[in-house]
Amino acid sequence: MPSVSEPATVSEAAAVFADASRDGRRVSIGREGGDLVVSTARLDRVLEHAAGDLTATVEAGIRLSALDRHLATAGQMLALDPPGDPTVGACIAANLSGPRRHRYGTARDLVLGVTLVLADGTTASSGGKVVKNVAGYDLGKLLCGSGGTLGLIARVSLRLHPRPRAGGTLVRELDGSPEQAWRLVRALQHSTLVPSAVDLLWPDRLAVLLEGGERAVEAQLALGREVL
Repeated sequence: MPSVSEPATVSEAAAVFADASRDGRRVSIGREGGDLVVSTARLDRVLEHAAGDLTATVEAGIRLSALDRHLATAGQMLALDPPGDPTVGACIAANLSGPRRHRYGTARDLVLGVTLVLADGTTASSGGKVVKNVAGYDLGKLLCGSGGTLGLIARVSLRLHPRPRAGGTLVRELDGSPEQAWRLVRALQHSTLVPSAVDLLWPDRLAVLLEGGERAVEAQLALGREVL
């Protein structure tokens, strides 16, 4: 059975990787497959939340639900809604997103900067803490979808969005024919609706999420009922 390490700081994580590299041990991140499993369970803090800039820097082991509770106090959110409750690091490593990605983008679009621990224990940082940043190589986008093969994602700076004040979902029953579903999707595309998500629950339902201010959502819902 592999041993398990749960570093609580970036420096501790770097030391773990350096020791493993020196000893010739194979390391896996978050799952079995090597001589040593490194978990980010204790790397779970919000390090900085610049509400005025709509950015936050967090440790990679924080779960989306915990980060969402923190951001909600400032009326903000990280616009990722994948299934379950993964960590921020898992979202980056697997480039996870959800139905809202069509409006807000994927994890790759929301990463501003990243700190990575390499296999030999050295650390590398890229990007910054602001939306407009052009310094250095964009490791954040490279790491998205890497599956943890390039190193341990330790810290991430993220772009945030204002939390919608209201929301509503329209659900249209379908008859199971692709032609009807296609007509409805085309109708949405040619309308002035601005959905946060469109989910085709094949074969019997089409769900459309509308978000924003209360009056704007009411108007969009009314229009949506006409369109659908």
